[in-house]
Amino acid sequence: MPEALLDGLRVVEISSYVATPLCGLTLAQFGADVVRVEPVGGAPDRTRWPLADSGTSLYWTGLNKGKRAVTVDWTSEVDRARVADLIVHGGPCVVVTNTDRHPELTHAALSARRPDVIHALLEGRADGGAAVDYTVQAATGFPLITGPAGVPGPVNHVLPAWDLAAGLYLATSLLAAERRRGLTGRGASLRVALEDVALATAGNLGYLAEAQVTDHERAKSGNDIHGTYGRDFTTADGVAVVIVVLTERHWTKLLAATGLTAAFAALAESLDLDFTGEAARFEHRDLISALLARWFAATTFADVAEALDEHRVLWQRYRTFAEVGRDPALAEGGLFASLDQPGVGPHLAPKSPVVVDGTRPAPRPAPSVGQHNPEVFAE
Repeated sequence: MPEALLDGLRVVEISSYVATPLCGLTLAQFGADVVRVEPVGGAPDRTRWPLADSGTSLYWTGLNKGKRAVTVDWTSEVDRARVADLIVHGGPCVVVTNTDRHPELTHAALSARRPDVIHALLEGRADGGAAVDYTVQAATGFPLITGPAGVPGPVNHVLPAWDLAAGLYLATSLLAAERRRGLTGRGASLRVALEDVALATAGNLGYLAEAQVTDHERAKSGNDIHGTYGRDFTTADGVAVVIVVLTERHWTKLLAATGLTAAFAALAESLDLDFTGEAARFEHRDLISALLARWFAATTFADVAEALDEHRVLWQRYRTFAEVGRDPALAEGGLFASLDQPGVGPHLAPKSPVVVDGTRPAPRPAPSVGQHNPEVFAE
């Protein structure tokens, strides 16, 4: 294997749950030596669902592959000093954490001992208030536009999107600070608030500007994709699929695939409508869907797949996690490799989604509680 991009960089990770462990995992996959520091007995997220039959957390082992793990007594000044020494002595080091409870491990304390230290802190809210992904979702509007049209009340998303985005923001900011340190020798104090990530994303996607400069009230639209055309259909043999139409070319390809070009031309002429524009397709989605639903309902999945693929329509069949996880093709794409994780057993685990110089290092097991105490503190 070629030299990893982050060879020689140590990351001390003091964290739990999703965002900061994802940051550490991302850096570990680029070759950093990521040392996860946990309380005696292990962090609280070591038992988080989903679990293997043995009781081992598949969630924890998934987010902590390839790291080293040490345990310390956080109530002990001696142990906190050992962690601080681990950071300030030796080669280049960055710290990623979701807690500022320990005075010896703040940026101010660490930079006083080593000015070039890079310290990243994940917060719930920028004002210091507590927050997690699901409370941030509630505060930023997304659950109230999620779910079937006409059904009142919020619908929480099962994907912790803000945790994931925050973890990648953390990794990006640490790498930016590491680049500056390489050029200037300066350290950095970085702070990322989970709520800020969500609000910034809502702003960048135009949701908040729409509320500020128009009188539009965003409503639930079920499986219809807002502002364009896309939704789910069920084939004659009961298979659910999704189609997406973004451009006029996509639209003409879909009509050709379904044999509905003439039908839609006649509909457009009779109602004086133009379906070639993205906004018009969204506004008249019920008319469009009524015709398309009849075609899907009368066509088997095999014929649907053949027609849509032939015309290069954007579509996909809905699959369960069980179908995806047990699909033999999972082992053939280059992203997954066999990993024998203690407590879990052999299974296919993902490498980094980033291909560097044509390669992706194989995944390495997640560590057991305190597995690397002797070697890390001896260093």
